[in-house]
Amino acid sequence: MSEQKPTASGCPMHAADAEWHGAQMDFSNAMSYGDYLGLGQILNAQHPLSPNHNEMLFIVQHQTSELWMKLMLHEMHAVRAHLQSDDLAPAFKMLARVARIMDQLVHAWDVLATMTPPEYTAIRPYLGASSGFQSYQYREIEFILGNKNAALLNVHTTAPDAYTVLDKALRAPSVYDEAIKLLARNGLPVSAARLDADWSLPTVADESVKNAWLEVYRDPTKYWALYELAEKLVDLETAFRFWRFRHVTTVERIIGFKTGTGGTAGVSYLRKMLDVVLFPELFELRTAL
Repeated sequence: MSEQKPTASGCPMHAADAEWHGAQMDFSNAMSYGDYLGLGQILNAQHPLSPNHNEMLFIVQHQTSELWMKLMLHEMHAVRAHLQSDDLAPAFKMLARVARIMDQLVHAWDVLATMTPPEYTAIRPYLGASSGFQSYQYREIEFILGNKNAALLNVHTTAPDAYTVLDKALRAPSVYDEAIKLLARNGLPVSAARLDADWSLPTVADESVKNAWLEVYRDPTKYWALYELAEKLVDLETAFRFWRFRHVTTVERIIGFKTGTGGTAGVSYLRKMLDVVLFPELFELRTAL
């Protein structure tokens, strides 16, 4: 018969429990793992509206994506601040992290792709007009990376807090705008028109910026920090392109060419997004090298 010892709560403890190496068991007066992470709120935030088993997958997929996007924005805001202060080392680490977050989001589509067309059809009537197109965090990511579109603020007029965040993001320099200003501060010739651009407009390729990046790539030893920054940005956009491609292929696999729940053209709209280039000069210069 195993030996029993009293615990702080008065309950007996078997000797075998000592194998837990003194791990704390009583959290009546201490913060637990669940307390720290707010698991009570997170794990009770899934409320399927349909009787279909597969709706839980749909909800968890999108909720976890929003959590990853929250982290992306946390990192990207910090990247922009570091670029503004010429503090590049931490910006490099954060950009690498954001690219890996995008990889995580790419692979998340693998899970959603296990949902078949009949399974999605069973839950679609319960989604109403809700759509990922309405994700204000995703829109802010697009804005902070330079893909600006003021008209899309209209989607959020009924959500004042989200509207305020996006309006601010629309009018602020993107991460790429800050990278271009950094080129100029390092003595590379960037046109005054590009440096004084209207930040609320989408990024447009500029010949002076392309030539500045070309100089960096032709002498990476001299401009090593800028060279590394450029490659981090290319890594990030590449990961973003994979995410967009995986998105459209997953949607086509599940709903074909039906109109999206939010009213977009669905697959045809998403295919147009594949042509969006966030950092145009960094891709154009490869042909010129």
